[in-house]
Amino acid sequence: MTALTVAKALNAGLRRALEADPKVVIAGEDVGKLGGVFRVTEGLQKDFGEHRVIDSPLAESGIVGTAVGMALRGYRPVCEIQFDGFVYPAFDQIVSQAARLHNRSRGQLRMPIVIRIPYGGGIGAVEHHSESPEAYFCHTPGLKVVTCSNPVDAYWMIQQAIASDDPIIFFEPKRRYHERAEVDESSDSDAIALGAGGSIRDRCDLDRLRTDGQDLSGRCRSRRRGRS
Repeated sequence: MTALTVAKALNAGLRRALEADPKVVIAGEDVGKLGGVFRVTEGLQKDFGEHRVIDSPLAESGIVGTAVGMALRGYRPVCEIQFDGFVYPAFDQIVSQAARLHNRSRGQLRMPIVIRIPYGGGIGAVEHHSESPEAYFCHTPGLKVVTCSNPVDAYWMIQQAIASDDPIIFFEPKRRYHERAEVDESSDSDAIALGAGGSIRDRCDLDRLRTDGQDLSGRCRSRRRGRS
């Protein structure tokens, strides 16, 4: 067991995916030398090289559009959109290309793309940095939309998303990046398959709801006990 924050759990999951498959490539603004604004990709470029952890130009449409081409050539690109409000320039590439190519080709083409997006408020950020655009993508046929609420889910879900042959929007709740929990990196017994049902109960009715095609993770709050 290792005590990890959500951000560190994502980093560990990305590292494991890079180790497992040489076709996994990470791309985004400042994901390399800086390690991302929230340091989720910290150290990965140093260990895997600039050809696998790529510092891209400030061009979200270009990041996702390039990933579409890479996926068609057999790669498994993981794109980082630096903040939630920056995803809109890439909207056409996501909903008109990545989401549709499998159906457009009658199943002949796969789109194993993961698009990571830090989302939500609660960190005192300004415009374009505290948005929740998940509804746009949840209503787009062809996309899977997931989010994690704790380090255990973060560690396993990012690996499951990368291993999937479908395009996945992976929302990361930035307010939870520093929440910490014990993660067993050696055993997948705590992992729940994407699209499978699961609930966690702690003096409340339901903590997490998963439905096919999307994953909405949250935590119940008990006002009487003042705990989440």
